[in-house]
Amino acid sequence: MNAVAVVGLDCVFPAARGAEAYWDLLMRGGDAIGPLPADRRGYGFDHTVRGGFLDDAAAFDSDFFTLAPREAAAMDPQQRLLLQCAWRALEDSGRSPASLADTDTGVFIGVMGSEWAQLHMADYAAVTPQLGAGSSAGMTANRISYHLNLKGPSLAVDTACSSSLVAVHLAVNSLLAGECSTALAGGANIVLTPALGMVYRQMGLMAPDGRCKPFSRDADGIGRSDGAGVVVLRRLEDALADGQRVYAVVRGTAVNQDGRSNGVTAPNKWSQRAVVAAAYRRAGVRADQISFIEAHGTGTALGDIIECAALGELHAVPRTRPCAIGSVKGNIGHTEAAAGIAGLIKTALALHHRTVPASRFATAENPQLRLAERGLSLLSAPVRLPAGEVFAGVSSFGMGGTNAHAVLAGPPRGPRPARRGHPAAGVFTLSADTPEALRRNLAAQAETLARRPRGDAAAVCWTSNRAKTGLPHRAAFTARDTAELAETLRRAAADHLPESAADHTWRPAAVGFLYSGHGCQEPGMTAALYREHPLYRRHLDDVDDVLGPHTGGSVRDLILAGDPAVHRTRWALPAQFAVACALTRTLAGLGVLPDAVLGHGAGEYAAAVAAGVLELPDAARLVAAHAAAADTLPESGMLAVRGARAEIEDVLTAHPELFPAALDGPRDLVLAGPAQALEQAAETLAERGLHVRALRSAHPAHGPAAAAVADRIHTAFATLSPARPGIVLASTRYGRTLADETMDAAYWAGLAVEPVRFADALSALVHEVAPTCLVEIGPAPHLLRLAERADLPAGIRLLHPAPGPDATGADLAEALGGLYVSGVEPYWDALYEPEHRRAEPLAPYVFSDARRYWQTARPADRPQPAAPAAPGEAPAPAPAAAGEPAAAPRREPGGTPGDPVLSAVIAAVVEVGEYPPEQVHAQARFYEDLGFDSVMIMQLKDRIERHLPHTAGLSVQQLLPALRSVGSLAAFVQEWAGAKAMA
Repeated sequence: MNAVAVVGLDCVFPAARGAEAYWDLLMRGGDAIGPLPADRRGYGFDHTVRGGFLDDAAAFDSDFFTLAPREAAAMDPQQRLLLQCAWRALEDSGRSPASLADTDTGVFIGVMGSEWAQLHMADYAAVTPQLGAGSSAGMTANRISYHLNLKGPSLAVDTACSSSLVAVHLAVNSLLAGECSTALAGGANIVLTPALGMVYRQMGLMAPDGRCKPFSRDADGIGRSDGAGVVVLRRLEDALADGQRVYAVVRGTAVNQDGRSNGVTAPNKWSQRAVVAAAYRRAGVRADQISFIEAHGTGTALGDIIECAALGELHAVPRTRPCAIGSVKGNIGHTEAAAGIAGLIKTALALHHRTVPASRFATAENPQLRLAERGLSLLSAPVRLPAGEVFAGVSSFGMGGTNAHAVLAGPPRGPRPARRGHPAAGVFTLSADTPEALRRNLAAQAETLARRPRGDAAAVCWTSNRAKTGLPHRAAFTARDTAELAETLRRAAADHLPESAADHTWRPAAVGFLYSGHGCQEPGMTAALYREHPLYRRHLDDVDDVLGPHTGGSVRDLILAGDPAVHRTRWALPAQFAVACALTRTLAGLGVLPDAVLGHGAGEYAAAVAAGVLELPDAARLVAAHAAAADTLPESGMLAVRGARAEIEDVLTAHPELFPAALDGPRDLVLAGPAQALEQAAETLAERGLHVRALRSAHPAHGPAAAAVADRIHTAFATLSPARPGIVLASTRYGRTLADETMDAAYWAGLAVEPVRFADALSALVHEVAPTCLVEIGPAPHLLRLAERADLPAGIRLLHPAPGPDATGADLAEALGGLYVSGVEPYWDALYEPEHRRAEPLAPYVFSDARRYWQTARPADRPQPAAPAAPGEAPAPAPAAAGEPAAAPRREPGGTPGDPVLSAVIAAVVEVGEYPPEQVHAQARFYEDLGFDSVMIMQLKDRIERHLPHTAGLSVQQLLPALRSVGSLAAFVQEWAGAKAMA
């Protein structure tokens, strides 16, 4: 299949930030031309200049991309716009930008030089390494590849006004050649100086009113404009296989050159005709199949005549209706290097919506163009495209003679997914780099969802899981219905902080699984989950098959029937084991594996399987043997007591037949023994105000009476050789994590007769693993209640995928959402049925516009540095730009008050990156939080020497290992200086 799909896109054009706003502008025939923004009036423009200008090209979310303010301020605004467009376009493609890190994804960007460089690099006293990289046209592509960690081709293309469509051509060919599997293609243009406008004026190409009027009898020249756009391209078969939404299909592209014509800047009709014809041949289409063409259409009288003549050479053929032509330059002006991508995005959206927007100046058609006889027409109103396959063309011609054309087709129409009777539960996930950004994006998603027709939320949730990168501040919401989800998001955005949001200090996830013990079983437990979720259904069936030969019946059938016989010990232990193993395997299928496990008493069988100590068939045989032996014991019971051991000591003395079966916490005990003695003890303890609760158990799971069980375990274990745990295993027999002990027959026999030391085991697990979340694996949240009373460290999330007998897929989804918020990256696909794994439109990421980076003064007017910079050093920070708040007083959070070395290091870091002083503190990490690179490290060394002269001689190589945080660097500098002084 020799075709490439447009699977994602984003853009920012005058009066149109984002693809939705762009389409709205086109459909209403909007005019984006206006006066020059105030922040550009210091560069020599005539105050009467008009054009298509972005309302706030200075805004850039540098913190999101971990860019130091000094570097962000030195970057060409084209680089800043493209970084944000690339991120949003990838999200729009239904794939998280982070998921493409370290892949062969290519980046192809069209750019016409750098007016930013013209303005800043001539001021030699202000030149810095950051300004050098920030002013390079070639860095427009490299910057995207660097920040997203993309390893495919990365190049900038300058063919003047055709640059971005030539970039698309190169990206398409790179994909078809197998050079990359995903490609970002686009272009950008920011009008910063009047120079090119002066050139156009002297050539007779500049419109006096700054407005392009393509194909109009009033056409009188070009109006310059800002803009940036990026599309995400993939081979069509790959896009369809991954369930990505396809806006349009690129069927063929071509690029050629005018050669020697009547001037290097003059258009050539024959070359334009040839490039269009070549693209048609490669696409395998005829001219009469083309429904519309997004023409180059600059609105210069000569240019329009030549382009229409070239198209007429091909399209003046018998056809049922003329080919519509138009040019988005009539709406937004000439975006120069971004003109091709502006036309391509317009065409892709038209094919996606199956509607061609009107040509803005269609009512004043230029009769010299002879459109009708050439098989062409202008649209005075939007037109619906006919049913079936539709083709369109996009042209872009460079002033130096490099021409490009692309043929696009409408997206393939697949079968609509069948509707299910009961809406499936999904987890809508969203993340951001700050709490404020999370609320901002929650609100944007709520607004987008509220505008769509109400329906099942599963596909929307799946799209969010795939497209939204797991940033530090996370939120997750379980939903079945889009209207319900929109309202949930709206409420969350309005709160000070969503309850489901993770703190910025979250660390890599560490997950502990807690396996419920005897007495937690319920008739019908997880039956609803079994019916609703195929993954759990498959795993419970598998475990039941393994247990069946040893139990003499099906525990699965017993569970699904809601049979109260599940309380009989011979069924209770195998049933709980089956549920626990099935839940463990279900979570593993969803990408959730434990870092540590703890089983409460008999729950250690399932924990041992999870830790790799026992194979499932061996554990199943042991559980069945244990249950069968315990079922023959005299009937007795168990009593949960909320009280300290000292408060019940006299009761145990009065009833020696009772014994503590479990030590679950400082004030959580379980007593076991004959039913009559337990009843008497319960009355006594209740009279004292202690909370008591009888557990559903016909036989005690632990204690001296279970000696016969221990003997049976010894026999069953005779042929087994247990392995050592592959992960941390906290033993409730020993009340600690296992070291070199083997979980052999003696271990399991001892577990059967000795008290369960859950509280000590949990404390040991938390101390050793420092879990971010604890997940109970069983049919009820019994152990989580104990954990809530265990005085755990703050920040541990307690989760349960099946928190009761009526648990459904929504409960499993809720637990998965909690794991995601805690830092786990689940394998989301397994949560959804195949028909739900399809891309749905979501609001793109909303970046912060709080920071602005713009120089309002001309280079000659800027204040010069007070002193020359040291070798390899950047000059001192410039004053805050106009409209920027003054820097806050410096503080040193986390540092020792008055520590002169720490203060000096903080001051040096602030100067190197021009950070707000409050952003730099002892805990700030150089790479993750401050965005340091090798150039900044060199500058930091020089700054430290300036602030602390006694550190002269300290090398960069010596600094590198200490660059974990600002505090660790200060400690190293102090230690190094001390050692030097002693030497």
